[in-house]
Amino acid sequence: MDNSADQTIKRFKQIREENHYTQSDFAQVLQIKNSTADIERGKTKISGKVVTRLLQEFNINPLWLFGESDQKRLELHNGNVAPKVITVDSLNNENIVLVNVKAAAGYPHNVQDLDWYQQLPAFDIPLPEYRNATYRGFQVEGDSMLPVLEPKEWVIGKAVNNLSEISSNAICVVVLEDSVVVKKIRKNEDSSVITLVSLNSEYLPYTINTHQIVELWEVNSKLSFNIDANSDTASIKQLQEAMLALTSEVRNLKTSV
Repeated sequence: MDNSADQTIKRFKQIREENHYTQSDFAQVLQIKNSTADIERGKTKISGKVVTRLLQEFNINPLWLFGESDQKRLELHNGNVAPKVITVDSLNNENIVLVNVKAAAGYPHNVQDLDWYQQLPAFDIPLPEYRNATYRGFQVEGDSMLPVLEPKEWVIGKAVNNLSEISSNAICVVVLEDSVVVKKIRKNEDSSVITLVSLNSEYLPYTINTHQIVELWEVNSKLSFNIDANSDTASIKQLQEAMLALTSEVRNLKTSV
């Protein structure tokens, strides 16, 4: 085996290991039979189909794979994550469509279907904060964003047109090819991938390819219906007690002076 072929095999194996795939799982991703063991042993050459899948799934530069370039990834995704459909009311003004948990399951598959959107409830908020932009409401599923977002609460997201517009640590509704999640965004040095972070420490962060993002909505507000009157009363009482204690300390200081 010549040095160039050996380097190609090492880089192929490196891609698999970096993405934590077994040889059989990696074969499924690349749409080849059984496993990638024969490729990694040098018994089977890397086909054009495999090279294409590596480019599609991991943005791998074919020239890098074959040792002809130092640039490992190609930027295939231009960062466009703008809404695929804009909804308007009878007066042709944009409105806010509400996507509940059940509807969210079908959202990625109907993201360009205008008729599907028209079946969802929509409303308008006549406040200056909701002007001059496109907004959409999504219901939170699960507890991965506790304590900031409770299950079944609603978040209002402002449309993001391009990934370059969003900053790290922003909380977003991320519409993927097969699901809708609410996560904090963490950008990476490698712009072809992005990390999704849960606020609940029980859920580990995970990294996805940017080309998997269909739409992105930056959360700017939420609708909550779980108001605990007792909890509020207790908080106010604690604040009052703290203020009284502080006032007493100040008086004692004045007296001692």
